[in-house]
Amino acid sequence: MDKLLRAIVCFCLMVIGTQGFAQSKRTVQGMLLDTESRPISGASVRLISAEDSMGTSSSQAGFYTFEQVKAEKFKIRVSSLGFDAVEREYEFPAGKTELNIPSFVLKVNENMIEEVVVKGVLTVQVKGDTVEYSTKDLKLREGSVAEDALKKLQGVEVDKDGNVTAQGETVTKVRINGKDFFGGDVKTATKNLPANIIEKIQVVDDYGDMANITGNKSGDSEKIINIQIDPKYNKGYMTTLRAGYGTEERYQATAMWMGMTDKTQVSVLGNLNNINAPLFDFNTMGGGARRRSGGGGRGGGMFGGSTGLTDLGSIGLNIRHDFSEKLKVYGSYSYGRDDNTTLTNSLTQYYFETGDQKQSSDSTANNILSSHRFEGNLEWNITDKDYIKLTPQFGFNGSTGNSKSLGQLFAENDVLVNSDDRVEQTSSDVPRFGISGLYNRKLSDKGRNLFMNFNYDNASTTSDYEGILNRLLEDPANAETSMGEIYERTVREMNNKSWNAGASVSYLEPVSQYGKLEIAYDFNKNNYNNKQYQDAFDEDGTGLPNTDERLLNYHYDQDYSFTTHRIGASYAFENDKIKYSLGAAVQPSLLRGNASDDDNHAIIDRTNLNWMPIARFEYKFSRQKNISINYSGSSSEPSINQILPYAVGNTSTNIVYGNPDLNPEFRHSMNLRYRGGDFQKGNTFFAMLNGNLTQDKIVTFNKREVSAENGLLAETHYLNESDPVYSMRSFYHYGKSLKEKTYNLMLMGGVTYNKNISYTSNDLAAIEGVKNIANNYVFMQGLMFRYNPSENLEINPGVRYSYNYTRNTLGTNNNNVSTWTPSLIGSVNITPSTIFGADLSKNFNTGYGPLTNANPFIINTYIEQKMLKGQRGTIRLQAFDLLNEQTNLSRTVQENMMLDRQTNRLGRYFLLTFTFKLQKFSGVAPVEDNHYPGGMRRPRM
Repeated sequence: MDKLLRAIVCFCLMVIGTQGFAQSKRTVQGMLLDTESRPISGASVRLISAEDSMGTSSSQAGFYTFEQVKAEKFKIRVSSLGFDAVEREYEFPAGKTELNIPSFVLKVNENMIEEVVVKGVLTVQVKGDTVEYSTKDLKLREGSVAEDALKKLQGVEVDKDGNVTAQGETVTKVRINGKDFFGGDVKTATKNLPANIIEKIQVVDDYGDMANITGNKSGDSEKIINIQIDPKYNKGYMTTLRAGYGTEERYQATAMWMGMTDKTQVSVLGNLNNINAPLFDFNTMGGGARRRSGGGGRGGGMFGGSTGLTDLGSIGLNIRHDFSEKLKVYGSYSYGRDDNTTLTNSLTQYYFETGDQKQSSDSTANNILSSHRFEGNLEWNITDKDYIKLTPQFGFNGSTGNSKSLGQLFAENDVLVNSDDRVEQTSSDVPRFGISGLYNRKLSDKGRNLFMNFNYDNASTTSDYEGILNRLLEDPANAETSMGEIYERTVREMNNKSWNAGASVSYLEPVSQYGKLEIAYDFNKNNYNNKQYQDAFDEDGTGLPNTDERLLNYHYDQDYSFTTHRIGASYAFENDKIKYSLGAAVQPSLLRGNASDDDNHAIIDRTNLNWMPIARFEYKFSRQKNISINYSGSSSEPSINQILPYAVGNTSTNIVYGNPDLNPEFRHSMNLRYRGGDFQKGNTFFAMLNGNLTQDKIVTFNKREVSAENGLLAETHYLNESDPVYSMRSFYHYGKSLKEKTYNLMLMGGVTYNKNISYTSNDLAAIEGVKNIANNYVFMQGLMFRYNPSENLEINPGVRYSYNYTRNTLGTNNNNVSTWTPSLIGSVNITPSTIFGADLSKNFNTGYGPLTNANPFIINTYIEQKMLKGQRGTIRLQAFDLLNEQTNLSRTVQENMMLDRQTNRLGRYFLLTFTFKLQKFSGVAPVEDNHYPGGMRRPRM
């Protein structure tokens, strides 16, 4: 790996050095405008002469610059989607080294433009994998944030916790002007960026930097949102300050400052509250040359939607600076501390051939998490043919946890077997470091291209665990009579280290006017070095020795790696209507290492070979309709515990046996997307169908035996499933706008199917288990309506329905749950400076058994008054969960079990807040009507 990194760095330095001999002092500058004198950003601009061939893109303000120009006479060629191409000749005046070219005015090409503008109807463009919305027609109150704008886009939804889905898929990142903002953190951007400075919002199926640069797409895409700022807001600043206090000792303090110039953007955010409103999602990491995991989120809408009660504080800084059109840097640092307390009631059912076992649990858990996150990006267009990007990342997570739980186990016929009283304490430190980079070289203007990237990520986890199990055995003949007691205290230390390194090379060769050939190689290696030591003691502190029935003491070391090489070739074709790629790849993989404990040593050495097709197809029916089909294949190694050659356990009643002979899983994925509608009439339609088939799926073999001496004894084993395991998911969204977008109707839904396989036995001595196939179906349907005649009135009634059905082949264990959720959300200006709003929703749950009685009716409401000069101040009284019925129900279906869980949420309280907000931009008057500043969430619309 070190040799590879040195080779890439040396190559980049050679390229840089070569360019240093061709410096010149001549500079050419210009600007691009449309026929309405609006700047055109992102257009392709080329300078062509006998001595030069240079290219760049126009900035957000429409400017472009060429430096180090050699020739005195040259041509400027400009092209941009939807506009007629322009080419003109120029010459440097005698003795001049700088030339300012008169502005190019580009005319709209009616045959190419995809934008459809109709009075009262949102402007929408469909561009391949991107759906672009103009925000100028949205009916938003002054002071709204990006989240409020997203709620009004067809096919986009924002839930009460602030999580964003688009066209049925979770949005994992948000970018501003094409660059990560706070590492791509979704809620940080959507809850703080003022809506009035946004020009466009793009929903993108992103395939990574390689696809963005070369146009060749591979693997799975992730859904991201790119927010484009209106160029007129590129100079100025905005600030928001907020303080609030309420009943139940609830408080909130937030602050935001954002300053911008043509070349620099600085954002500072701070947050302190106990109303479950996080500022950052530390699970999100930004882009880079190679994919990293992201998205998700810790929840936390302003209405206390996240699980449990949380005291939190956070602060962050985001900086972007363009040294020139060629050299740009941007990055961020964030810190956060969460103190969360969660109460949980759960009921778990295990399925066996002889009958069901049920386990109930009531628990209280407190977790404190401190997180640091830093990310930097450097982008350098060395020449019009050479591009480099480097992304270093650092992070640190430290956590402590305490929990108490009381559980009861019931065997067949609901006979009580034992009661468990557990106390657990945990702590961990997780530092991490990573760097990724890419280099792209355009070898010719006809499409010949060389692309290289690499990454290295290093992480370690040091953790301590102490658990106490106090088990009370019961007499099956008399549940009121105690039979005996088991006490075990286990102390465990873990030190796990891992690193991941990878690199890829792609070469593109044009073979015809519309076709090109790609040859690609990808290398990836995950390396693990894990140590885990555990010792057990009785109630008096005396050590508990291992026996044949009890395995509590172990000291193991594990060092193994998973390596893949992927070599493939494909042919890609693209014209105005059709785009497709066909090819094949081979991927050998190697799982190698060793593992040892006090008495055993094992060698792990497994190889595998996978062949996979490369297939992607896109067809453009019209300017507004397209369909795409994409196949991808990937392998994943077993987890640490799954390949251990010996047994480990937290208690003597629950033992895990690894399987060092496990093969990696290989997943085939097919994704179909359709985008269309009649945007002139306000109609939109999106549909998605995704299917996955997994070979060598790693499944569990669960043994659970009831013992008169110990109560329930459980063992978990792992094996590869010989039958293919598959899943499917679909989603559709239909939107209709009427009467200049005054009335909006939205119909959405989908069906999900998951096939889960496991093996079970009621005998710990069993060699083979009984196979159970759990077929899980989830159906979702929603109908929403919006009445929005002006910015001063909005009413949103709606209803959602979900149905979750599971059919098991083992026995007659068929279960279903369903939920109806009608809702009504709205706001109205009582006077020009007084606003009233409400958010009402009612859940009707069935099928959750003992938990079914939780059918909360949630009422959130507020009234606010503007004040101060320019109405920059706002005082608001908010009421949250007026009936004090907040709760959370969920169902999890796995191979041989089903878990129903109910957790607490933030309940009723009242909050009085004061907010001050100011915006000042060059050529733009300060905003006077500010109701919902950054960091504050009004009821979802």
